Amino acid sequence: FVRRKFPSWLLSVIASVFMFLVLGFVTELLVYNIKALAHSSATYTANLDKMANMLNDTFNINLRSLLGDYATDLDFASILTTVVNSLTDILGNAFLIALYVLFLLIEESVFSVKLKAIFPESDRFDRVDGIIREIENAVTDYIGLKTLVSLVTGVLSYIVLLILGVDSPVFWAFLIFLLNFIPTIGSLIATLFPAIYALLQFGELTPFILVLALVGLVQVIVGNILEPKIMGNALNISSLVAILSLSFWGWLWGITGMILSIPITVMIVIVFAQFPSTRPIAILLSGKGKADS
Repeated sequence: FVRRKFPSWLLSVIASVFMFLVLGFVTELLVYNIKALAHSSATYTANLDKMANMLNDTFNINLRSLLGDYATDLDFASILTTVVNSLTDILGNAFLIALYVLFLLIEESVFSVKLKAIFPESDRFDRVDGIIREIENAVTDYIGLKTLVSLVTGVLSYIVLLILGVDSPVFWAFLIFLLNFIPTIGSLIATLFPAIYALLQFGELTPFILVLALVGLVQVIVGNILEPKIMGNALNISSLVAILSLSFWGWLWGITGMILSIPITVMIVIVFAQFPSTRPIAILLSGKGKADS
């Protein structure tokens, strides 16, 4: 109904403006929470000293001697700055991607005309158009479902952190949401970060164990029960290939590459499956032993 009433270019502009507004809101929210974390850095140092003394008294472990120069050079402000810089890069890339998407959506209305001009034969046009549609559907489904799963994980983790009294739960929930896009290792890192922070905030093992257990439980339930039911095996990618793809694109493009590793691999499998010379490669990359999704 909406597509019939409004031109596609207008819908594209509205969707892109909405994305920019959401990104701007998230940025402001993160800045506020990061400032709150920075103000509490002195507390973290005091709690670290407290834990070092506790380890020394209970287990006769001298943490300062084990860490050596790292113990004296440890600066939470600089660590937080590093995290902020990484998030800033990711958000900057997100703004850039949103800008690309805006122009891609505007271009979509005339792309089919250009494609027909390039491939005037109907059979070749249908084949190329079919490949593009298959890639579009696969990537759109993956990103949409992964966003939903990551959002559920982030919201549940926010509730857990809020109940346990962890500072800046919005910041940690957003970080968990973001890291959940990274296959396999993202959920592990997303569980460790708030748990380690809880250890520094409270200076006790109990909050650390609770955060680790409860946020980890959220990851297990969502990742092993909810996500397979929602996504199934629709992507048709081998688990080994997913790990190798994660390593390669992460090495090439950093965190952004890790997040985009699965969509890129999906596109490669679909394209390779269309040609006899590359079809065996698509079969090797697939998770079902078949090149067709």
